[in-house]
Amino acid sequence: QVQLVESGGGLVQAGGSLRLSCAASKGSISNYGIGWFRQAPGKEREFVRAISWSGTILDYGDSVKGRFTISRDNAKNTVYLQMNSLKPEDTAVYYCAATLAPSYRNYANPQEYHYWGQGTQVTVSS
Repeated sequence: QVQLVESGGGLVQAGGSLRLSCAASKGSISNYGIGWFRQAPGKEREFVRAISWSGTILDYGDSVKGRFTISRDNAKNTVYLQMNSLKPEDTAVYYCAATLAPSYRNYANPQEYHYWGQGTQVTVSS
């Protein structure tokens, strides 16, 4: 079992950057794939990026390609989401989640994940 805590959200102007962290407050993430999702008000939860336990990055091609980068540091028990060139449409609550599913599974599917963090708000002003 693992407990996840997101941090690093906040208010930023369009074009700015933020780095979100997903840390395990209980357990180790080293055997888990980690995904980042976001949810804006009135919208469904949207896949952002994922990284497998071995470091394979899964992006499936989307609106954040070329702007958001996921990485992991197992020694720090943390996964990061570096967000650059932020746009107002990136405004959402960002969640990280952990999965034991192998990387050939669909990491964009929230149902593949076993544990979720509480979320961190990202607001991008125009």
